[in-house]
Amino acid sequence: MPLLSILRVLAVVGVGASALPVTARAQPSAAVRAPQFRVDPAWPKPLPNRWLMGQAAGVAVDAQDHVWVIQRPRSLVPAPPVLEFDPAGNLLRAWGGPGRGYDWPAAEHGIFVDAQGHVWIGGNGERDHQVLKFTPDGKLLLQIGQAGVTGGDSDTAHLGRPASVSVDPATGELFVADGYKNHRVIVFDAQTGAYKRHWGANGRPPGDASVKSFGNPVHCVRLARDGLLYVCDRSNNRIQVFRRDGTFLKEFGVAPATRGSGSVWDVDVSHDAPQAWLYNADGENNHVWTLLRESGRVLTKFGRDGRQAGQFHRVHNLAVDSRGNIYTTEVDTGKRVQKFVFEGTSPVAE
Repeated sequence: MPLLSILRVLAVVGVGASALPVTARAQPSAAVRAPQFRVDPAWPKPLPNRWLMGQAAGVAVDAQDHVWVIQRPRSLVPAPPVLEFDPAGNLLRAWGGPGRGYDWPAAEHGIFVDAQGHVWIGGNGERDHQVLKFTPDGKLLLQIGQAGVTGGDSDTAHLGRPASVSVDPATGELFVADGYKNHRVIVFDAQTGAYKRHWGANGRPPGDASVKSFGNPVHCVRLARDGLLYVCDRSNNRIQVFRRDGTFLKEFGVAPATRGSGSVWDVDVSHDAPQAWLYNADGENNHVWTLLRESGRVLTKFGRDGRQAGQFHRVHNLAVDSRGNIYTTEVDTGKRVQKFVFEGTSPVAE
């Protein structure tokens, strides 16, 4: 097979870190464009009070383009777990930790800010079977699930180490990636916590032998403006796409040869009106991949393993603001958040 044909095939199906780069050596076509990014090495600004950031396990952007980070203070000299930054990198608020009336997670994991400004967090510790909803200043509004209590994939009252959440502003429903113990997406009323529905891989009941089940963890859920739900099946190197009701539509493979912890750790949609692209945080290969949202075709990637600005060690989550900038967080010994500035689009090879 000619070299150009081989490169075209690799660009469509995704490639691992050890394979050829996804930008093929062909003449670019103006009809196919991809976003370009530049790391901001000075973002965020130093934290006050001699605080240091531990494992940064989640990032979200609110309607004011404020950047919310949840980090694990037990892994280092602690700052409070929840950190809110403005777009310039100034710390605005910091709060969180054990308190009366709720079960704070032993291992913080994932953060989401809904359209009303409510802050949602989860946890993936061995006993972390709960999701918490707070006001922007840290007042508890709702807890779903209970620490230390879990009942498996058929239990509609309890969770199993939930990884992340997303709230649909159109329906007021909470979608939970559940998770590190269970193998499902579960949906609740975001106001009351009432159970709505759940499903596993391909929209089938969790554990259905007719399909390849979600692996552990089911690591993210992300809604686009058109109502499509993107689910990260991390260890199976795939993104599954659903309607809100759990109807399975399609799946995309990303770096399918990836082993270890898998390639699909988190996804977010681009800021443009049609949300043409998906961004995928890959903490095993230490890339952020850019995919066409319609087809799942891999267009570009940025980042590599390393400790310098623009490089990654276990990139765990990402979030996109209204200007198209991407914020990433890193766990293990990465322990940082980075900002990648959107610099428009450029042609890529077909």
